Amino acid sequence: MIGVDTNVLLRLYVADDASQHAAASRFFAERTGESPAYISMVVFIEFVWALTKTYNYGWDRVFALIGAMIGARDILIEREDVVTEALARAVEDNVYIVDALIALANADDGCTSTVTFGRKAARRLPTMELLS
Repeated sequence: MIGVDTNVLLRLYVADDASQHAAASRFFAERTGESPAYISMVVFIEFVWALTKTYNYGWDRVFALIGAMIGARDILIEREDVVTEALARAVEDNVYIVDALIALANADDGCTSTVTFGRKAARRLPTMELLS
């Protein structure tokens, strides 16, 4: 297993630098189920943020990329079960996937709730609580 930094993941999917895209493509082509690319939660969140804020990807496109990553046998995502559930919550409940990740990961770690100033997240995620 080899860990991947956000910039490598971005070069693979965004392809805004030809030589780095080629290097990232070669790296991922060499990954297997026995030697997968490891995507940490920090990298995953940074990746989503960069796609939406820097590259202006729409949510449908981001969700499709996440779905492809989850289904890939040569990619291992940290806490993939939490990421999968967060993706479902984001699609079904129309919440920001990162808010869903935070709420679900905290609940999975034993938190009874997660406080937030995000009104939408507090309304739509059962374990998020508005701090006022």
